[in-house]
Amino acid sequence: MSGTTDDFKGRAKEAAGAITGDEDLKNEGKADQVAGSIKHKAEDAKNWIEEKVDEVKERLHKD
Repeated sequence: MSGTTDDFKGRAKEAAGAITGDEDLKNEGKADQVAGSIKHKAEDAKNWIEEKVDEVKERLHKD
């Protein structure tokens, strides 16, 4: 599941938990949002690393 999907699902669960007074559902929603945030950060890190690898490859091919 993508980070965006986890975040959206978490917000929905948190809201449903708040409306119904279900603290477990509310907390599960918060946990889903954290998971979504972690997935976003991991994807950002992966993209940054790929960019740096490409930069190194370009420098090696210039020589």
